Amino acid sequence: MEILDICDELGNPTGKTVERKIAHQQGILHRTAHVWILRKKENKIQILLQKRSEQKDSFPGCYDISSAGHIPAGDNYGQSAVRELKEELGIVVRESELIDCGNRRFHFEEIFHGRLFKDNQVSKIFVLWKDLEEKDFVFEDHEVSEVIWMEFEKCYQAVKNNTINHCIYLEELDMIREYLRECQE
Repeated sequence: MEILDICDELGNPTGKTVERKIAHQQGILHRTAHVWILRKKENKIQILLQKRSEQKDSFPGCYDISSAGHIPAGDNYGQSAVRELKEELGIVVRESELIDCGNRRFHFEEIFHGRLFKDNQVSKIFVLWKDLEEKDFVFEDHEVSEVIWMEFEKCYQAVKNNTINHCIYLEELDMIREYLRECQE
């Protein structure tokens, strides 16, 4: 059983907790950490996408954020991001390697596996620079089925135009794009 902090609109824990399953049944506001892994290859920025396994409780089989996860009660965003990178992709990083790109608040409701899924969260968006090949990532079958590198702008357009099966929010890619612009200045 996974216990989450209930948070306010800014992502601050309220002191109350909720079971993850209940949070998604009732749409209770909670926190997640999203890590977008980038690398520069042949003078172009690439972004790593994970393909969610068919067993996931939401968006099975869709391309998604490099690594993402719920924040257990009592943990912070960075701790959770580091843990998820290890669990989902088999890579070990230090919290200090994560670049904070800000928070994003969102809510959606959709039917998955015949049940209503209500997601109501504040996500901290991180960038992580890692020059690894797909074979360097080790993942558990029930979380991730594969990873692919995609040129950032190609990914942006694919999400914008829905030309790949994905569950990526364009707003997050906008945050990454803004970060990349600031890096070039």
